[in-house]
Amino acid sequence: MEQINAIGRRKAAVARVYLTEGSGKITINKKDIANYFPSSILQYIVKQPLLKLEVADKYDVMINLAGGGFKGQSEAARLGIARALIKINPEDKATLRAAGFVTRDPRVVERKKPGRPKARKKFQFSKR
Repeated sequence: MEQINAIGRRKAAVARVYLTEGSGKITINKKDIANYFPSSILQYIVKQPLLKLEVADKYDVMINLAGGGFKGQSEAARLGIARALIKINPEDKATLRAAGFVTRDPRVVERKKPGRPKARKKFQFSKR
């Protein structure tokens, strides 16, 4: 199997995922997953598609992450891994979709509007 690549996005985070056959090593920005995401919850989010399909020890995952915060980056990586696994085996798409790993979450920060302090907040209004 050659290298399979896919892209996952969430909020401001972009994850470029490269999957190769291997022993289950996950590398993020040339660091081990435990060093990049100290929180076990964030590590679990990244590994979810692999654990769901029970292929965590069959593939080596290399991820380039940019932008956003820890949570957005972990969810972007999850989407990228799910898309790469679907490229390898299209029959897995139904399983991953049922678990919610294939859907790109469209929620992003609402832009600030002119004449307001924030996106929805308004300056104090005085009636008299």
